[in-house]
Amino acid sequence: MAESEGGEKTEEPTRKKLDDALKRGDVAKSQELNVWFGLAAATLAISIFGDGAVSSLGKTLTRFLEHPETIAIDGTSLRTMAGGLGVAIGAALALPMLVLMIAAIAGNLAQHPPLYTTDPLTPKFSKISPASGFKRLFSPESLVNFVKGLIKLGIVGTVIWMVVWPERAKVASLTQGDVAGLLPVLRSLTLHVLVASVCVFALIALADYLWQRHRWRERLKMTVQEVREEHKQQEGDPHIKGRIRQIRRERSKKRMMAAVPTATVVVANPTHYAVALKYESGMNAPMCVAKGVDALALRIRKLAEDSGVTVVENPPLARSLHAVVEVDREIPAEHYKAVAEVIGFVMRRKGRR
Repeated sequence: MAESEGGEKTEEPTRKKLDDALKRGDVAKSQELNVWFGLAAATLAISIFGDGAVSSLGKTLTRFLEHPETIAIDGTSLRTMAGGLGVAIGAALALPMLVLMIAAIAGNLAQHPPLYTTDPLTPKFSKISPASGFKRLFSPESLVNFVKGLIKLGIVGTVIWMVVWPERAKVASLTQGDVAGLLPVLRSLTLHVLVASVCVFALIALADYLWQRHRWRERLKMTVQEVREEHKQQEGDPHIKGRIRQIRRERSKKRMMAAVPTATVVVANPTHYAVALKYESGMNAPMCVAKGVDALALRIRKLAEDSGVTVVENPPLARSLHAVVEVDREIPAEHYKAVAEVIGFVMRRKGRR
């Protein structure tokens, strides 16, 4: 336990720790998941818009591939040709690029909600320090990423080989066929490769996302001491809060004792309870200005006697009032009659009406 308190991070991150990490832009993020979204979007774009894009590009590029000698290369013609070629390629690729852009955004939103933070943009010496860069380059994390890249390359390469190898004869015949038929064959082959890659990358991306999220939570784990310090910051130091409560009680007691000389009567049990009541013309009901038990009750009683306040011994009423009425509050209606009799007795003793 002592070792855990000292420095070993064994506690799960608190909600505040997670929120602070999100504010800094520190989130669990898998690049493989973004790659999968890109591959899936590319496959979707080719399958939906591929025929139109291939047909448009085929018509545009046929002249360059079949009759390049007819192309004028003077300044004006070259600019016109380049502009027309750019417009044709842009029109053919506009919708596929829009799908890829949406996929890039969706890949990030699937991992975490939108965040706005300038912390990653803040200049930090550690980012440009050669020593820090050398440590990152040869860190265990870099080694894991290198091995992961090799495994991924091997898996994807194997899948592509399995898809392309049966079509090797068709690929070899493309050099002898019609130029106009080149793009549809390449589209079909590319689509097969992408579909196979998407299926394989789905497993890779899922595994990498789970791994990155696990590492992120492990990195944010806290020591027992950190949890205690955070609790103190949020809830306040128990010692300080206890001291504040004690000071408040002392001040409340002083105000209460200062109000005893203004009371009309003190209803008391001989030694255990004392309740000081105040009643003046215009008040709705008598009000409790002080109360106490045992030693405090004796202090209230002595102060009342020294101040000329009448003390009436009525144990049942004293206990009952002490239990139900708070300081600076009017007495409950069910005690009106009993208290009225006491106050009437006091007024008669003083000759008041």
